[in-house]
Amino acid sequence: MLNAAAAERNKEPILSVLRDCVNTVRPLQALEISSGTGQHVVHFAQTLRNITWQPSEYDRQSLASIEAYRAHYQLHNVKPAIHLDASQPHQYWGGIQPESLDLVLNINMIHISPLSCTEGLFRGAGVLLKPQGLLLTYGPYAVNGQITPQSNVDFDYSLRQRNPEWGLKDISFLNSVAQKNGLFLEKIVDMPANNKCLLFRKESLV
Repeated sequence: MLNAAAAERNKEPILSVLRDCVNTVRPLQALEISSGTGQHVVHFAQTLRNITWQPSEYDRQSLASIEAYRAHYQLHNVKPAIHLDASQPHQYWGGIQPESLDLVLNINMIHISPLSCTEGLFRGAGVLLKPQGLLLTYGPYAVNGQITPQSNVDFDYSLRQRNPEWGLKDISFLNSVAQKNGLFLEKIVDMPANNKCLLFRKESLV
């Protein structure tokens, strides 16, 4: 089982946001895109037992780690992890049906992946979420073209040095991508270590 220090630090603050924004009684279906080590999904599933969680990953080593966490915790509300490339159309996302999800969760992917993954994330969420369903993203973001504090400026620079397609995305840009896919930015929650949770709601037709 892989262990990421950042996931260990942020899993409880993110769970707190989830508790506030999702129904904790009614049976729900959730997809986590880019689940990483698996630390998040097993932590959330232990508390939010009304939610059936579908973890996913692009990285094969991470997929093995997620399965190791599943085996260790024996959680009946966590499905086997699926291989998922967020840049691909939703038809390649393990057979998940349109308008079948209540929640899509994406933690620390947007700034360390090509733009095609971010666009694919919003496009897929727009199709797979039920009306009034929620897309929650977490990570560091630029706000109105500004990155603060200096530690995030330095982080953005280091990411772009590693890969020109990486780097912090602006919230206004993400909101425009969301709106093209029938999602609207409902809430921004400030988080520890200069991160934020962005809550996007799928618009209903009524």
